[in-house]
Amino acid sequence: MKRVLLACCGVIALAGAAVAADLSRRPPPPVVKAPPAYPTIYNWTGLYFGVNGGGAFGTSKWDSAGEFDLTGGLVGGTIGFNWQAGQLVYGLEGDLDYSNIKSETNNICAGCETRNSWLSTVRGRLGLGFDRVMPYVTGGLALGDIKASVPGEPGKTDTKAGWTAGGGLEVALWGNWSGKAEYLYVDLGKMDCGIACGISSTDNVTFQSHIVRGGINYRF
Repeated sequence: MKRVLLACCGVIALAGAAVAADLSRRPPPPVVKAPPAYPTIYNWTGLYFGVNGGGAFGTSKWDSAGEFDLTGGLVGGTIGFNWQAGQLVYGLEGDLDYSNIKSETNNICAGCETRNSWLSTVRGRLGLGFDRVMPYVTGGLALGDIKASVPGEPGKTDTKAGWTAGGGLEVALWGNWSGKAEYLYVDLGKMDCGIACGISSTDNVTFQSHIVRGGINYRF
């Protein structure tokens, strides 16, 4: 009987030691993974200033001298503001450029010239933001001067209001900078040079131009 009791005590002691050993081996805490890092989507909302410049080609038509080609360049400043809702980006943009778009004709009127020395536009813009790339369409008001001159005559200069429409692509660069490439069609209508051009009492001079330019903007 004593042997049986001793054996039972030994079994109980061994079982207790095994349970204690199992309790001392607690499972490690679960590993909590950090949430995945997603890249920040570029937001086009905000005020911006910039510079622009490019070239132009077009036509001018005189009642008395027919139609002839215009060419030249322009450079100036830009200001605008964008609002973004989802992918839709809409805003207002204005610019004022120095221009040397001009031409001469030697058709009926030898030396007749049409010139534009400044050009400004105030336009709405509507684009789609694909992160840091935004294609857009644009259109609105165009302002500029039309100067018509004839050798030996006083000529005439008049500020005209017309319209413009076009489109472009803007890309976010580094920091707050972005760059754009843009096309605009500009129609300043017509000006009556009349007897100031020394040809007839009525001599309408028109101005239409295609503008291809680039720009750099800084966003706030």
